[in-house]
Amino acid sequence: MSRKQGTGGSRKPSGRGQRHGDNSGSGRGGNVSKGKSFARGNAPLKRNTAPKKQEPQKEESGLMRLNKYIANSGICSRREADEHIAIGLVTVNGKIVNEMGYKVNPDDDVRYDGRRITPEKKAYVLLNKPKGFATTTSEEKGRTVMDLVANATSSRIKPIGRLGRNSMGLLLFTNDDEIMQKFTNSKNGVSRLFHIELDKNLKMEDLKKIQEGFTIDNKLIRVEEISFIEGASKNEIGLKIKNIGNSIIRTIFEHFNYNILKIDCVAIAHLTKKDLPRGHWKHLSEQEINYLKML
Repeated sequence: MSRKQGTGGSRKPSGRGQRHGDNSGSGRGGNVSKGKSFARGNAPLKRNTAPKKQEPQKEESGLMRLNKYIANSGICSRREADEHIAIGLVTVNGKIVNEMGYKVNPDDDVRYDGRRITPEKKAYVLLNKPKGFATTTSEEKGRTVMDLVANATSSRIKPIGRLGRNSMGLLLFTNDDEIMQKFTNSKNGVSRLFHIELDKNLKMEDLKKIQEGFTIDNKLIRVEEISFIEGASKNEIGLKIKNIGNSIIRTIFEHFNYNILKIDCVAIAHLTKKDLPRGHWKHLSEQEINYLKML
């Protein structure tokens, strides 16, 4: 057969790229066979076996590298933190750590040059506590003040001092250790003003004894100020004291045979309940924070 005739009529399919016994066309540009063709044009795609780009390893759950912990606290950069670790300026839970890459838990006591640090943003929250909430971080005590400030911040704040479950008023929360130390300092402390209601009128002689200071079990009890509340009955008292708990208040009045009907903390240093309804909280302003730091 001539070349000319072959191009015009039918011709036998090429065996090139065709399995023996198949009636399908060539794997090159022909119809695709229902069977598996191993022609070069129909070769199955190979999977990409190249190694995947490795993602950076995440920190173990709840743990953080010590240098990152220090850098996040705002002290210095990570590189500088490594230098401080190497020369022994950093302790974890009371022990000097020199190990590079050491990891810590969020609850660990990490100190730089003796001062405790935290990688969290400092938060300062003021609550006007209602009755019925315990001042504790324990979840086993029923309703607590932590429930009231749960949405205030992601930082792990704690209440400073205590107000009894049936006491009311201002309660300050923070994760700032320096501020906490100001309140808990036995010599200085921070003043708190209470509105107290007694079961009977306070005698003037008892008021004077409390004002001058007295002893209970050989321990001297002093208050900053005590007075009757202007325009109210004589069973309503204003008391300023630096002690961070309110059990001392009950101790004072029980010593003089009075029962307390109401305790309401109306001021902490310069902070008041103005525009803060019962059960609500607010973030302190920068000015209020700075004033606390200057106390």
